[in-house]
Amino acid sequence: MPVLASIRLRLQMLQPNINTTKFRGEAPTDNPSLALLSFWQSEPIMTDPNCLFCRIIRGEIPSRRVYEDEHVFAFDDINPQAPTHVLVIPKRHFAGLKEADQSEAEVIGRCHLAAAQIARQRKIEQGYRTVLNVGPGAGQSVFHLHVHLLGGRPLSWPPG
Repeated sequence: MPVLASIRLRLQMLQPNINTTKFRGEAPTDNPSLALLSFWQSEPIMTDPNCLFCRIIRGEIPSRRVYEDEHVFAFDDINPQAPTHVLVIPKRHFAGLKEADQSEAEVIGRCHLAAAQIARQRKIEQGYRTVLNVGPGAGQSVFHLHVHLLGGRPLSWPPG
């Protein structure tokens, strides 16, 4: 049995609910721990076919793409609240920060790093804000985690 198939089988036995379709290829090593680390990919897994942001990532709904890499997608907000108002979203669907777990920590960080890169490109690195709205009470209206990048004007405190 190939090493990867063995890892999938072991994972399914230990945690039956784990999605082993995130694993690709054959393991380059006989060490299962290293193979597990080598083959975990944060590729887009858009589990909600009706999610607005998943549909934007898939190209079903047009957007003004600002940035894209293998983990995140960024586009201009259609209702900007500042001269720069970009939404940075993970390509993998999960509803928001309160629903996130340890497996999403890296992609959440990648969203913020992408926002910083966009801020540098737009020459607003002297003052910008990244915002994560969590839940309807905070104004979250699309339940796919997203980071707002706001800048290009003075931002007062406290916000809202």
